Amino acid sequence: MAKRVLTTESGAPVADNQNSATAGVGGPILLQDQHLLEKLARFNRERIPERVVHARGSGAYGYFEVTDDVTGFTRADFLSEVGRRTETFIRFSTVADSLGGADAVRDPRGFALKFYTDEGNYDLVGNNTPVFFIKDPIKFPDFIHSQKRDPFTGKQEPDNVWDFWAHAPEATHQVTWLMGDRGIPASYRHMNGYGSHTYQWTNAQGEAFFVKYHFKTNQGVRSLAADQAAELVGKDANSHQTDLLQAIERGINPSWTLHVQVMPAAEAADYRFNPFDLTKVWPHSDYPLQRVGRLVLDRNPDNVFAEVEQAAFSPNNFVPGIGPSPDKMLQGRLFAYADAHRYRLGVNHTHLPVNAPRTGAADNYGRDGLMATRNGSRHDKNYEPNSYDGPAQTDAAFAAPLAVQGWTGTHEAPAHTKDDDFFQAGELFRLMSEDEKDRLVTNIAGGLSQVTRDDVIEKNLAHFHAADADYGRRVEEAVRALRED
Repeated sequence: MAKRVLTTESGAPVADNQNSATAGVGGPILLQDQHLLEKLARFNRERIPERVVHARGSGAYGYFEVTDDVTGFTRADFLSEVGRRTETFIRFSTVADSLGGADAVRDPRGFALKFYTDEGNYDLVGNNTPVFFIKDPIKFPDFIHSQKRDPFTGKQEPDNVWDFWAHAPEATHQVTWLMGDRGIPASYRHMNGYGSHTYQWTNAQGEAFFVKYHFKTNQGVRSLAADQAAELVGKDANSHQTDLLQAIERGINPSWTLHVQVMPAAEAADYRFNPFDLTKVWPHSDYPLQRVGRLVLDRNPDNVFAEVEQAAFSPNNFVPGIGPSPDKMLQGRLFAYADAHRYRLGVNHTHLPVNAPRTGAADNYGRDGLMATRNGSRHDKNYEPNSYDGPAQTDAAFAAPLAVQGWTGTHEAPAHTKDDDFFQAGELFRLMSEDEKDRLVTNIAGGLSQVTRDDVIEKNLAHFHAADADYGRRVEEAVRALRED
């Protein structure tokens, strides 16, 4: 095997990679040392802007295999045949901390999945919880600011976290999830994943259904108590990355079973919960889980930066048969995710191998921009329509048309009988065992008791009281006891 030769970026061989060129022995460095200047300049530019949210992440390749017939609900080609497999890439992540943050912390986990289908890439962007803190995207920047580092102290502040939640009663449901036993997964392999949002499926007959995705881990759900997590962070801040990497390297391939809840579109208007509210779930007694297939992870990325950090997911990457719903948070993310990647990675980020469709180069009239690697063939035109056999539109039904009515504006009367912010949080609390309730209350009180403003504490306590009287009483007593110590 021929020895590999070190070269410059232009491909020229490097004669000396240990000593800079100088004016005489021990003299000043020469500007003409192109290799030195190139190395230093490139080193200064190695980092790109990290994600504002979901900065800390891990990823893996795998496949999705259809196990059950769902053609009655969607015409999506990759779901059209039992036994069919589609290559996938997944990125797990924490939400609030920076790229250098620890894995085993109390935080929601991102669960972003890219299907490399024969009809283009389909991105499903969700979390390890079926709900979220807010239901309107206009609140999202403020919410994330409250969870991130304070501009003065430079660290996450309980005052900011709980002050935002005090003014966002709809967050009570997600706070109950986050502070409960599943708030710190033992690993990425041992947590469920959810599409969280409501999506629309359309079948070959044009019938529309609203769906929610549930990826149930086949490894079993395992979580960490706060003291276990603190100990693990001290031993290995990259614990979840380590676990995922080593499991796949050993051939212990993690897997999840995908189920969906399916709601006929006609039932949405009269459902007792707003089916498009990201702070709400659909009880399984109303819409049971229906199995679709299984996700298996079997290959680690060769380069974490190139493939995990530059992986770009956007919920508006749909395929025919799958589309959006009126879910406000989803509608906001249809813009925000793609825009974030155009900023972080450039307008041609879809040319990167991890983001490129497996069907071959995308064929459209987008041109130029930084790092353009494809601009059509030699005689292609850059406008449409044209008379030169360029790509033309086709009839690809992604989703059925949605009937829209109502007044423009920000305030509308609730259309659903159970449209309050606390009912489902109370239902979740009442499902817990006594031990689970004790741990939930301990976790909430540990953070809320650190808040310096009494009015912020009182507002949050009112939310827990509204969800369930016993819930509120327990949290109030626990907070009082900690503040009196």
